[in-house]
Amino acid sequence: MNILSIQSWVSYGHVGNASAVFPLQRLGAEVWAINTVQFSNHTGYGAWRGAVYSGESVREVVDGIADRGVLGRCDAVLSGYVGGADIGSAILHAVASVRRVNPQALYCCDPVIGDVGRGVFVRPGIEEFLRDQALAAADILTPNRFELERLTGLECTTLEAAKHAVLRLRSAMRVDGPACVLVTSLDVAETPEDAIDMLTFEGGAFHRLRTPRLPLDINGAGDAIAALFLFHRMKTGSAVAALEAAGSSIYGLLKRTADAGSREILTVAAQEEFVTPTRRFRAEGC
Repeated sequence: MNILSIQSWVSYGHVGNASAVFPLQRLGAEVWAINTVQFSNHTGYGAWRGAVYSGESVREVVDGIADRGVLGRCDAVLSGYVGGADIGSAILHAVASVRRVNPQALYCCDPVIGDVGRGVFVRPGIEEFLRDQALAAADILTPNRFELERLTGLECTTLEAAKHAVLRLRSAMRVDGPACVLVTSLDVAETPEDAIDMLTFEGGAFHRLRTPRLPLDINGAGDAIAALFLFHRMKTGSAVAALEAAGSSIYGLLKRTADAGSREILTVAAQEEFVTPTRRFRAEGC
């Protein structure tokens, strides 16, 4: 399995490609990583150093890989945080380049916009790019609840409202693909206070996975869950199986991180959770 992952990079900690690449590799995937930034640490610290790469720089790397004649072996493109409109265009250029030589390749878009409590934290124009351009190219989408609401304009305070929003989101996706949606960090009226839900939709069916809520507020978990869900969806062909495998692994990873009291997600120390999760959760139809 070969995955082209276009995301940010930090040297210290785990967000973007620094959160997505290693779990994929640990599971046996070959990852062709293209970094959109190289920062010392994630921006949640309030201060960081490093460089932001241009969309042209990303295109150059994509085209360089194409020059090797290997894009036909690329099974999926994965993207996360988009720093600017030029980066967004470069990502869609990568998706189009891969599909020209491998029409079966999937595009998994993690439409990073913001989160509950934090609001929107991407630059102006990125939300519109995702809504107006990226959705139409995507086979798999992995928004959190906040992003689902922003992309559809619908409030998701109940499970039924969230399902309605997912259907609206699905209608904007690529028609030739599986049109698979994973909603993370879903906290609705039906969610117990000590739990958190994830919701997936594919082929007309909804499934929910519920895990215990952890005393944790950490960066990089969304990047990891998108990568894990993509891998398991490709491996099994089932959104439900992918939800269960990815949800179990991410819970184990976050539990280890919470138990250690770490500010950074323990991607390396808890790596066995990607392969054999300590605790396995089952999804239910809803």
